[in-house]
Formats: sequence, structure tokens, C-alpha cells
Amino acid sequence: MVAGIIIAGAILLKDSVPPSNTRNNGNNPNPFETTQLKAVDKNDHILGNKNAEIVIIEYSDTECPYCKIFHTTMHDLIKQRGDEVAWVYRHFPITQLHPKAPKQAEATECAWEQGGNETFWKYVDRLFAITPSNNGLPDEELTNIADYIGLNSASFYTCLESGKYKNKVDQDVTSGIKAGVRGTPNSFILKNGVVVDTLPGTAPLEIILQKIDAIKD
Repeated sequence: MVAGIIIAGAILLKDSVPPSNTRNNGNNPNPFETTQLKAVDKNDHILGNKNAEIVIIEYSDTECPYCKIFHTTMHDLIKQRGDEVAWVYRHFPITQLHPKAPKQAEATECAWEQGGNETFWKYVDRLFAITPSNNGLPDEELTNIADYIGLNSASFYTCLESGKYKNKVDQDVTSGIKAGVRGTPNSFILKNGVVVDTLPGTAPLEIILQKIDAIKD
């Protein structure tokens, strides 16, 4: 089992692919411009202004305690700046630390299947609200959450048991690895589709706002 290292408010993997972005060597004005981050597309889950020039793409693990904290921070950001920022949520379950997280990620997609983007966010919000983190959420709570937010629980259960969204979750993880994600939460700030900064760990709201204001002009 790969050991987890806790650094700067993030859960990191010890043996993982190194970041693919090139740091500034004096000739590169944007040290993140070569980051291999998958572009936002129709399969992504977005909160805030979908047409915003500033986008924050977060890779998250639902059983990560730091992701639970950061999830609240990002909601606070959207409350304040939702008209000028888009928040994109992508899956990055760290199976070595949280073996329940991949199935939880699939559950959020089964919620999306029934109710679209709004229902996805309701489900993931409720999941983060009730999980004690660190692989502590009982499996039966996945269907209970579906009931809580008004989904058809039988259809939800069938979807979840089928494993139909495992590939989608795996694709998110692969895209994160290619972008240099080594732990969660790990976020990228984009301006007009170009990565201009990162948010490793549980960056506080004040820091996020400072970064956004610095790149707006």
C-alpha cells in the first residue's frame, strides 16, 4: 500500500507521477503554460458562471478530510464571486488511502444521471456534509443520500451496482495524473482556458480571492 503523506493541508501520494508543468526558468513568463490539463467539456460538473473567463478546476476525493474543508471554501467563493468564476469538480479518489472513494465518485455520477448538474451538486454536497472522512462513510449511506435529495432510489441503486460510471471516474483520475496532480484537493486556476496558477491543498478563501484579483486585469 502506498503511504499517505500529509503536507500543507493536502493528502499526497508518495509514489505518483511528478507534475508535468514546467517552472519558470527566466524565459517562460507563465510557469504553468505547459501544464497538460484536460480542457473543460460537456462532461464536467460546473458551478458558478459557465462563461466566466476565470475557471477553477478542482480534483477531489470525497473521503479526504481536507477536500471536505475545501469544498465549503469553494462554496463560499461561489457565493461571493459566482458571477465571475466557474468551479469545475473532477474526481480523484485515492484508492490506496480511501478504498470507498471510487464508488462514492460513481454515486455522484448516478445522481447526475437522474437530475443533471444541479442534482450532482446536491449529492456531492450532502456526501461531504455527512461523511466523517478517511473512509468512514457506511456504504448504505450512498442510497440514503439519494433518498434524501429526492432521487428514485431503486434506479440509483441499479446504476451504482452496474459500475457504468467507473470509466468516467477513471478518466478524471488519468487527466489529473497527466496534469501533475499528486494529492487532494488540488486545483488549477485558468484564465481564458490557460492555466495561470494553482491551489494546492486547502487554500483559504482570502488567498483564493487574492489570486483571482491578481489575474483579472
